Amino acid sequence: MKFPLESARDDDLGENTIQNYTLSPNEHFKLGVENNKDGSIYVDLLVEKALDREKDPFFGLTLMAVDGGIPQRTGTTRINIKVLDSNDNSPQFTQSEYEIRLKENSPRDTLVTKVEARDLDFGSNAQITYSFHRVSEKIPNLFHLNEMTGEITVLGKIDYEKETNYDMSIKATDGGGLSGQCKVLVEIEDLNDNAPEISVISLTNMIQEDSPLNTVVAFLSVTDKDFGDNGKVTCSVEMNLPFVLTSTKKNYYQLVIQSPLDREKVSEYNVTITAVDWGSPKLSSSRTIHVQISDVNDNSPVFEKSLFEMTIRENNIPGLLIGSVHAADLDAEQNAKLIYTLLPGEVGDDPAVSYISINSETGNIYALRSLDYEQIKDFKATVRATDGGIPSLKSDVVVRVVVIDENDNAPFFLYPLQNSTHPYNELLPKVAEAGYLVTKVVAVDGDSGQNSWLSYDILKATDPGLFNIGAQNGEVRTRRPLTERDINKQRLIIVVRDSGVPLQTSTATLNILLVDGFSDPYLKVVGVHQQDPEDEETLTMYLVICLASVSFIFLLCIVSFIGIKLCKKDHGGSFIVAPPHFPPALPENCTDSQSGSLSRNYQYDVCLTNGSLTSEFRFLRPLIPVFSVADPNLPVNHNSSSGTQDFPNCLENSQSNEQGQASLSEDAAPRSGGPSCTVNQAIGANVNSGQNDWLSYQ
Repeated sequence: MKFPLESARDDDLGENTIQNYTLSPNEHFKLGVENNKDGSIYVDLLVEKALDREKDPFFGLTLMAVDGGIPQRTGTTRINIKVLDSNDNSPQFTQSEYEIRLKENSPRDTLVTKVEARDLDFGSNAQITYSFHRVSEKIPNLFHLNEMTGEITVLGKIDYEKETNYDMSIKATDGGGLSGQCKVLVEIEDLNDNAPEISVISLTNMIQEDSPLNTVVAFLSVTDKDFGDNGKVTCSVEMNLPFVLTSTKKNYYQLVIQSPLDREKVSEYNVTITAVDWGSPKLSSSRTIHVQISDVNDNSPVFEKSLFEMTIRENNIPGLLIGSVHAADLDAEQNAKLIYTLLPGEVGDDPAVSYISINSETGNIYALRSLDYEQIKDFKATVRATDGGIPSLKSDVVVRVVVIDENDNAPFFLYPLQNSTHPYNELLPKVAEAGYLVTKVVAVDGDSGQNSWLSYDILKATDPGLFNIGAQNGEVRTRRPLTERDINKQRLIIVVRDSGVPLQTSTATLNILLVDGFSDPYLKVVGVHQQDPEDEETLTMYLVICLASVSFIFLLCIVSFIGIKLCKKDHGGSFIVAPPHFPPALPENCTDSQSGSLSRNYQYDVCLTNGSLTSEFRFLRPLIPVFSVADPNLPVNHNSSSGTQDFPNCLENSQSNEQGQASLSEDAAPRSGGPSCTVNQAIGANVNSGQNDWLSYQ
């Protein structure tokens, strides 16, 4: 084949122009030179030897033009030759036969192998596609061949138990239609992919708890589809069960009782039987057998507690639910059905059944009567539980019923006695200082606990600032020293409260008398002045009336005295006998509202005896001089004479003055061995003499 080449150009002429062409040495090409008539030279490239692209796909040649001048000059050019391909080669597999081992149950898309064919051609002539050639119909369902890469992957399920090996032919075809073939042999490896299978031939679902040992519960068979060690099976049962698995012959087993059964501990069993093969890895399977244990009445009822303690508030309504007892029987059905009964017993002098009753089915306990904590604080009864088995079994338990106290009792004063009809009087010396203990009130409460916690307080007092009381101990004490302005008779109304709900209270009245001392006579005098504490308003009214009466009489006496004086002056020394003026009788025990004594403008006698609790107060006439008409010729005797009136066992003290006034001696002492008394001597004067001046006193 000839390939024309471009000629070189030389501007010289003649011999100096191009004379020849040369080509670099090679074995496939050579130059063909042709001289024209005009002297030009044409050059062709000639193929001297057949080309093989698979061996030499490219050639690089150098073309040189030589002129004839001196010095000789040359010119060169590069010729690059690329050999084009022709489909002169068929595909060839690297291996004519592939032997592969594949495990069964390989997952889909698992690479089995990769076949590879080569084509020496180029371009489309070298493009190879792969395909199955003359294979059975099951091959395309189990394997997939990638037509471009030649990879064979798993498409379907490979099961050794169905097919142990596969033979397939693979064809490779290039773009020019040429092809080559190879064989692929797939050997399937057996895996332990079949677990043992357990079959129950016979089974007894219900077994009595008193069944003897070695009783057959179930009969089993075990199989495995695998081969060799993969098909060998070992069968076992769970530990810590009253059952054991024994082998009778190959692949046959029986489940028997190996230890006593107790339904109360375990009423049913789920016995799991496990079969394990010898493969690698080991495969196993299990089968659960449900075995029920039937009951036998071998358990007595058992109460939840050894002692039931229930509480109920006193004053309850009859029929009130107190509580409930409950017993459990580990047996089942009729053997566990319980009946509750109340056993005979005594609560004090009465039978227990008169206080409480019990529901035979539920065990609820009810109160049959209203209970009083102050009478019965607690009591006990015995309850029996009997099951329904044959023979029946029973158990007893003690029920203690505790009555809870309610605040249904008000506090009661022991001192001062709450129900006493006589007033309670306490004496308090006027010299008492602050904090002086006057008395102590005492109260009790029939309730208990918090309901009996008592606190004292002064509800009402004549002088609220004079006394206080201890809230806890009931001690009545003075809050301040006494003064002359304090009333001699103090009245306290004391209230005591408990701490219950609702609150209960009681009150008591206490009279406190302020005295100067505690001598026997003086105490009796003080007793005379005591007023009814329940009628203090009436006493005040009487005191006001007495004070007004005394004042009126005093004024009347003054007016009379002045009138007598005036009359004496008017008649020139004549004397007018004025009748004695006696004040009207006043009520006994009448005292001044402030000081508790009569006005000092009046004279009075006091006589006390040891055997008397009362004294007589007699008001005398006002201290007004009594003048009588006398002989004017006779001189007036200004000598005063005194008279004395004797009282049994009394000491008389007298004081005299010019006006003839007398007062009560405060320091008069009682005569030894006689009644205590204090008498002031009344002194009078008479202008007569001798027998005529003898005076008498009343």
